[in-house]
Formats: sequence, structure tokens, C-alpha cells
Amino acid sequence: MIHIGICGSLGRMGQEIERCLKDEQNMAHYSEQSSKNTAHSNSESATNNENSAHRDKTNSANKANESTAVLGFAFDKGANLSELFEKSGVIIDFSAPSATKALLEFARTSPKPLVIGTTGLDEKTLELMQSASVAMPVFYATNMSLGVAVLNLLAKQAATILKGFDIEIVEMHHRHKKDAPSGTAMTLAQSVASARNLDLKKVRVSGRDGLVGERTKDEIAVMSLRGGDIVGKHTIGFYENGEFLELSHTATSRATFAKGAITIAKWLVCQNAGYYTMNDFLRI
Repeated sequence: MIHIGICGSLGRMGQEIERCLKDEQNMAHYSEQSSKNTAHSNSESATNNENSAHRDKTNSANKANESTAVLGFAFDKGANLSELFEKSGVIIDFSAPSATKALLEFARTSPKPLVIGTTGLDEKTLELMQSASVAMPVFYATNMSLGVAVLNLLAKQAATILKGFDIEIVEMHHRHKKDAPSGTAMTLAQSVASARNLDLKKVRVSGRDGLVGERTKDEIAVMSLRGGDIVGKHTIGFYENGEFLELSHTATSRATFAKGAITIAKWLVCQNAGYYTMNDFLRI
């Protein structure tokens, strides 16, 4: 039996993961779920209520004698991570940068396979992820989509072959997305910069306004658009005099990312300690 825990179960991706888990066959489902106010409370009564609800659902799940279960967990500062780690065989994290950092710090004292899809992480958290992977398998991807993985591969090849072409990246997401540029756009930018032996920090442009002068040869623009309910669209263009090539990926449902995370979680529990990416999962 694989128990999949969710860190960030009240978020859009956390809820989508729960929906996808319910649709899978031979799966018992229990979730420590509540309103945002209750889930983010540090009071003893809130914790007792959540634990009681969890025990009731756990008993039902055990009676069902199914093969896989999920523990949803709405993490916030002060929340009890010990129960999440105790009840879960693998944890999927789609929360917030501060929550992911706390999750990794806790994991170093209680190793557990981690699938991390939270974006907007700083360098310190990324370094923490690498150090944690010495004791447990840790998978990190800014996008759990197979299509985006192929887009990243093609972008890297195009950047290598089309040496003189200018590179521009545009990403579009719903109005509620908090970080910009998207983690996927930054992954694409890092891939093409590395393919050309460039330091992304030195060549990235995040906006143009006013008399900024001509575009430099090496700069890589990463632009963000926000509006409506756009799940996600990423376009990377290679532009030269007389021609251009654009590679684009559009996600039409969050279920794409949720199902990808679930599949990766099932794969990760069988891996040794180490740091894993989408390339490792796809063997590319």
C-alpha cells in the first residue's frame, strides 16, 4: 500500500491531485482536509478535530483494504509536520516557498520520498533540497507535464543548433498565480542559456520599457502575462533575419500536472536516495 501525502492540499494543485487520486481504481482515499481558517490555525482544538477526522477516515480506508491512500495536509507555519511524515509513504508538495523550505528542513530529521512541484524557490531552498537528497529520494520539477519535458529538450537542441538566433520566452497563466516568471519559463531559460554556455543571471531580461536600446546578442527575455483562468502556456522563440522558429506548449487542465505528480510519486518510492529530475524519470 502506498500512502501519498499532500503538502498544500488546500491549494489549486493540491485539490486537483486529490480529485485525480479519487478517480484511480483500487484506491482508498482519506484526507485531513478542512477550511482555510481551521487548517491554518495553531489552536489545540483545531489540531484535535483534524486528527479525529483523519482517524475516522483512516479506519474507513483500512476497512476498504484498498491499495493506495492519500493524506491531504494543509501546511502553514506552526502546523504539525510529524503526522504527515508518519502517515505518508511519499509526499507530494505543491505549497508555497516557505512551506517547502520547512518541509525539507523537517525531512532531514525524518527522511521520506519527496515530490516537489512548488515554484518560486530561492537558492537556499534549492541547496537545501540537494542536501536533503543525500538521505532520501527527492524529485524536483517546475512542471510535471510530459509535453513540457519534451519542449525543454527541443528548446535545448534548438539553442545549440541555431547559434545566431535571438531567444525570447513568453509564459501565460491565470490571474491568481503569485510568482513570475513561472518556474517552467525559468527552467526553459536556464536550459537554453546552459546550451550556449551563458550565465542566465547576466543575460536574462524580464521587461522592456522606454528607450532601452537595441537588443544585445546574448540576452534572453522571459516575459510574463497574467489573466483569466489560463492554466499555462509557454512559448520559446528563436528569431533571425528572414525566419523564426517558435515552440509552444499549452496546458488545458491542471489534471495534467496532478496525474504526472502521482505517477512520479509511485515511481519515486522505489528509488534510492538521490536528487531526481524529469529527465531521470523519462530516462532522456
